[in-house]
Amino acid sequence: MSHGPATEWKEDGASAYKTRLGVIMFLVYAAVYAAFILIGVFAPSWMRADVGSLNVAIVYGFGLIVLAVVLAFVYNHLCTLAERRAGKKEEIL
Repeated sequence: MSHGPATEWKEDGASAYKTRLGVIMFLVYAAVYAAFILIGVFAPSWMRADVGSLNVAIVYGFGLIVLAVVLAFVYNHLCTLAERRAGKKEEIL
């Protein structure tokens, strides 16, 4: 008793763009995270410096979390726009 597919799957015309964007954003995040690790390993005294009532390690760590969330929202927005553009091109063709 098959009810058929719930949605119709088409070719993703924005796949290459989304892949490239994802890799670029990953590399950006990886560089910022690597800097956090390298500072912690080679200059731990910098991490102990105060920023208001917190130290740099706490502020940088929360900054990494916020950066990940911001990158996720930006990625989603840009991919949605790319999919819409790709969908319009398919309708024209």
